[in-house]
Amino acid sequence: MKRILFLLTGTLSALSVLAQTDTTKSPENTVDTIRVGGLIIIKKKGPHNDDRDNSGVNIDISNRHRNKKGNVETNWGIFDLGFAGFNDKTNYSSTAAQAFAPGSNADWFSTRTSKTTNVNVWFFMQKLAVDKKHVVNLKYGLGLEMYNFRFNENIRFEKNPTKVIMDNISYSKNKLVAEYITAPIMLNFDFTPERRRGFGFSAGISAGYLYASRQKLKSKENGKQKIRDDFNLEPFKISYIGEINLGEVKLYGSYATKNMWKKGLDWTPYSIGIRFSNW
Repeated sequence: MKRILFLLTGTLSALSVLAQTDTTKSPENTVDTIRVGGLIIIKKKGPHNDDRDNSGVNIDISNRHRNKKGNVETNWGIFDLGFAGFNDKTNYSSTAAQAFAPGSNADWFSTRTSKTTNVNVWFFMQKLAVDKKHVVNLKYGLGLEMYNFRFNENIRFEKNPTKVIMDNISYSKNKLVAEYITAPIMLNFDFTPERRRGFGFSAGISAGYLYASRQKLKSKENGKQKIRDDFNLEPFKISYIGEINLGEVKLYGSYATKNMWKKGLDWTPYSIGIRFSNW
């Protein structure tokens, strides 16, 4: 009898130890996912670690819209550097041309290509998405266009009345500067909208207002001179414009729709160059 009781007691003790061992095993990890608006909350129930909260539940929070682009993007402080020129369609034998520039011909207004430049500073440009994928956009902005026409000959612009003469002074610098406050608007096609500097092109028009113009001269006889006047330049300039985005390289161009002079000369200005922009 004593032996039977001893065996039963030993068996019960062994079962009790095994039961305690089983209850100390860690529960399998479980994962619950909760969406709250644009947030994804992942709750991981598992072993204690440094990332858990006080309840012993790991919580990971991510934003599924973190990389989503807004419908309107703004780019500040865009800079253009390029070359300028003009398509000269002046009839120099006409009465109007000879009244404005007596004795002139096309050679009077020949320019130095390497120093006839276009510099633009755009205060801002915005891109408004037209479609959900941001492939088609409306692009617009506001800035300052500067055309610098560097002449080869010793021509001089006079005012009151406005006319052009061939001077007997040799100028080491002789250029006409025209500056416009300009608002461009373009239809933009972005073939890689997920990239900051992608591939695409834009085309549209710009409207500019002549806010300053001057002739800058430099000679041994008179030193540096500035003659400020509108010189019968048209106050408004409408241009066809375009740009091409090739990743890190961005090119731009413009071509005016009409003559930049009120009378006398017939020049259609254009420009082409490199654009320094985020997109």
